[in-house]
Amino acid sequence: MQFLLDTHAFLWFIGGDRRLSPVARQLIADMDNELFLSTVSLWEIALKVSLKKLTLGKPFEELIPAQLVLNEIEIVPIDLEALNYLIDLPFHHRDPFDRLLIAQAITKELPLISKDAAFVNYSVDLIW
Repeated sequence: MQFLLDTHAFLWFIGGDRRLSPVARQLIADMDNELFLSTVSLWEIALKVSLKKLTLGKPFEELIPAQLVLNEIEIVPIDLEALNYLIDLPFHHRDPFDRLLIAQAITKELPLISKDAAFVNYSVDLIW
């Protein structure tokens, strides 16, 4: 199966955080699954690191590429299809990063692994 990871799901998985649900952990760890991480998540991580709102165990430029390779996670670029969808997306969720993740999950038809309860207001297959 294929899954899009929310930023926190990715970070909690690579950090071994107990807040990641057992279902999410199992799906992410299963190497038979295809995992995707959005460019918007990478941007969010970089922004939070630069603002000192997030501390990583290693420098971003070492940790993130290594984890993407180790866990066979592909990057989903921000494309016009998702941006076009985003224009008419209802504002049930105000976070711009999360809104783009929702648009990508819907347009790419990818189930989204996320704890974010606000995502249930959208036509996205949410897994936690």
